[in-house]
Amino acid sequence: MKNAGQLSRRQILAAAGFLGLATVTGCGSGDDGGDGKDLSKKQDGAMKNYRAGQQFKASKPLSFSVLHNNNPVYPMKNGWLFWKELTKRTGVTLEPVDVPLADYEKKRSVLIGAGDAPFLIPKTYHPSEVAFVSSGAVLPVSDYVELMPNFRDKVRKWKLEPELDSIRQSDGKYYLLPGLHEKVKSGYSLSFRTDVLDRHGLTLPSTWDEVYDVLKALKEEYPGKYPWTDRWSTNTPFPCGALFGYLGQAHGVKAGWTYDNITFDAQAHKFVFTGATDGYRRMVEYLRKVVAEKLLDPESFTQQDDQAVQKLLAEKSYVISANPQELVQNYRYNLEKQVKGATIEMVPVPLGPAGPVVLGGTRLENGVMVSAKALESDDFVAMMQFLDWLWYSDEGQKFCKWGVEGVTYTRSGGRFELKPGISLMGSDPDAPKDLQKDYGFFNGVFTYGGSWDLVSSSFSPDERKFQDAMSQRRQLPIDPAHPLQSFEQEQATLWETPLKDHVIQNTLQFVLGKRPLSQWGAYLAELKSKNMQQLVDLHNKAYERFRKENG
Repeated sequence: MKNAGQLSRRQILAAAGFLGLATVTGCGSGDDGGDGKDLSKKQDGAMKNYRAGQQFKASKPLSFSVLHNNNPVYPMKNGWLFWKELTKRTGVTLEPVDVPLADYEKKRSVLIGAGDAPFLIPKTYHPSEVAFVSSGAVLPVSDYVELMPNFRDKVRKWKLEPELDSIRQSDGKYYLLPGLHEKVKSGYSLSFRTDVLDRHGLTLPSTWDEVYDVLKALKEEYPGKYPWTDRWSTNTPFPCGALFGYLGQAHGVKAGWTYDNITFDAQAHKFVFTGATDGYRRMVEYLRKVVAEKLLDPESFTQQDDQAVQKLLAEKSYVISANPQELVQNYRYNLEKQVKGATIEMVPVPLGPAGPVVLGGTRLENGVMVSAKALESDDFVAMMQFLDWLWYSDEGQKFCKWGVEGVTYTRSGGRFELKPGISLMGSDPDAPKDLQKDYGFFNGVFTYGGSWDLVSSSFSPDERKFQDAMSQRRQLPIDPAHPLQSFEQEQATLWETPLKDHVIQNTLQFVLGKRPLSQWGAYLAELKSKNMQQLVDLHNKAYERFRKENG
């Protein structure tokens, strides 16, 4: 690898967002790695003049290995129609290396470290690819996007260059091909028992102040209950990860599942420490208030999801975090069976001090790494064309999601309809077949990103209403590129975890009242003693360096 501080002119151009500099015959200048970038002898099975929107079909039968994240909800089957139809359409047979969902990240690291990784490594969330960069085990895929016309077309049409810049490393390249979304898709918000609100003359809230007022009113009506109980606190380092995520968004900060120690302050033009910002403190103060006034169940931060849902179904509470699937398939379905006349609705994320915003950078999803070994293969160009078709073409994305027209779905008036007898995520509980379990479509390994028309094609009426409201909101600025050099990354890694752990532990203590908010200053001092300022300075130095070198 080139010294991280020495960028060639080609890398500088790439970092400035000029995609497509690689060519089929020579994917980079001689100082970028020599003969390894000459692709003229790596075109077995490739299509000549492959274009965006064209069906990829290998010119001879090919097979590629792929790491397959085996989801227990729809365990992998060799007989899935997905595999057979994919080979029929593309001439490519995928050879899945099956890994259980629970062990996926660990097993992936072991396989890559041992040099045994499949060529295609999907379901990789940024920044986990960074760990494999310095060893050269995964390809700098930005060098090869000229082979991927569908990918480049969507980046250009949807103006995704800033998002891609945010995942570049210190050499100006990115090592992950992320899922690309046309629009921001939001996931979580609060849901309310609307029949209970109606009974007491209350309306669905649209701001966090109104949420407080509704909770207060419910507490007066049911003084022996916590109006709100919550979930998504286990199997995650951040208690109530979903709640903190969307409450943090309303305060303009990354919290919960989206928490990151480092945040760019667009007004100050510098990086700051997230857990020390005023917005983060205001978010903590809000939660402290609702817990102190017994409006939010303190067990929310430790209980299993099933316990939280049981409290809702037993009418011990009336408010809970939701996503559109849980709202329809779990809460509403079970409430209707257990509580006569019960209705429940999910609201667009209530507005807070930051106004009508969504977090920036969320149009990129998990994506695909490519093993460096793939570059040694004679059919490398065909593999990149295939990858481009399957994950990034409109037709490939539609196939991965819905399957085969006339077999698994039909289309009428632009809408997708599952064939009778096929269910998707509980859409028809009595159906004998399931699109995921029995056919292998709508598999998270292959199905992500895409146009809004495609992404929204599987929305329930509830989700469509929610997403339409959220898509009108302004996206907060994306953090600018600030890649660390390898020795800086090693230093940052030593500081990152102790700082993040301290933020999470103290956030919980402040919210539960185990530590008074008057000690916020002492908490900040503790962060400083754990190298907070050194971490911030490191990122700001990297930001200034990248800006200076890449314009």
